[in-house]
Amino acid sequence: MSTAAIPGAPLPVRTPGSRARGRHRRPERPEIPAGSPALVLAVPATAGPESRSVVDELLSIVRSEQSGVQTAAAYLPDASGQATEPGVADLIAQALQAGLPAPVVVPLLPGPHGYLDGLHALAAGSGAVITDVLGPHPLLAEAVHVRLSEAGLARADRARLFAIATAADGVVLTTVGGEEAADAAGITGVLLAARLAVPVVAAALDVPGSVAAAVEHLRATGSQRPALAPLVIGPEADPELLATAAEETGCPSAAPLGAYPTVGQLIASTYLAALETALAAAEQALEPAPEHEQAEAE
Repeated sequence: MSTAAIPGAPLPVRTPGSRARGRHRRPERPEIPAGSPALVLAVPATAGPESRSVVDELLSIVRSEQSGVQTAAAYLPDASGQATEPGVADLIAQALQAGLPAPVVVPLLPGPHGYLDGLHALAAGSGAVITDVLGPHPLLAEAVHVRLSEAGLARADRARLFAIATAADGVVLTTVGGEEAADAAGITGVLLAARLAVPVVAAALDVPGSVAAAVEHLRATGSQRPALAPLVIGPEADPELLATAAEETGCPSAAPLGAYPTVGQLIASTYLAALETALAAAEQALEPAPEHEQAEAE
């Protein structure tokens, strides 16, 4: 019989539940300090319907991960040089003119890309922090795995041992950004190979012959059903490159990563990793200049 059923017994006292423990406990989300810099997602594409839908959904995921962060997206000008949406330099200037800290700029890229040089040039001298790209990272390998499974080219996970007749027995991880990007993608490829238990090689979509050579390498080493798996989020890659690679090699291809949830989580964690540096830079910018520097200025 419970104490609540005994006449005259005190009511039971509710105690706060203990925090979940163990490896499956979701980490507590850190608080975003008031006055923190905004997160600017630097998109290496113009603000078309396809790029905008991916970016808007990713920023929605970021806000759900970190409700205290202010977010914005910066796009490239269109082919005529006209900016239909604010660019990185515009958003940095707007923040500084409003007396706010320079933003933390996160490139929407899984690896090295020529866009990064221009991005650093735009932010030079502004105090804005440009973060690293999003990869290589295990969460990107997870996203690629899911896209392969959605296309019927891989099992959803290693625990489900049912057969898939169309499952690939070798994967070419395709990316953009030249040979440097392909080399960096190789690390994510190792992580993907461990998940799929099939060989994975990386190739650059924007290097002629790179994808075809990777497919031939897989076939020469025994793969009979190679497939392509884009390690691209979407906006950074010309869709024609993906279609041409599949057509020229005769290999089926998974879809780009798009707004897969772990990509949004990576954006949020990349911002958090750079936040301390950004806050320190903002504090330094507010400090008065030393007396001898003020005298020289006068």
